[in-house]
Amino acid sequence: MIFITLWKCRQKATKEMLAVSVKLAERLPKEGINIIANYWTLGKCDLVTVAEAEDEKTFMKALLRYGDIFSTETLVALSREDALKLI
Repeated sequence: MIFITLWKCRQKATKEMLAVSVKLAERLPKEGINIIANYWTLGKCDLVTVAEAEDEKTFMKALLRYGDIFSTETLVALSREDALKLI
């Protein structure tokens, strides 16, 4: 499954906060989560991540660890081809 997560920093970004975030991200592959892309953004959110995981529970378990640092909104995505099969 593909997940697109919009991240918003709960406070002003600091080097320490980013270091904690990187440390948490290093655990993701061991938990079955593959980060496809990360983008820092301007506007509504600070960061956008595209990731792949086996299921929603796996992804949510990892995402919950970031709750002190970021507020998030996650979208489940399908490829165009998979979506067309549903129509």
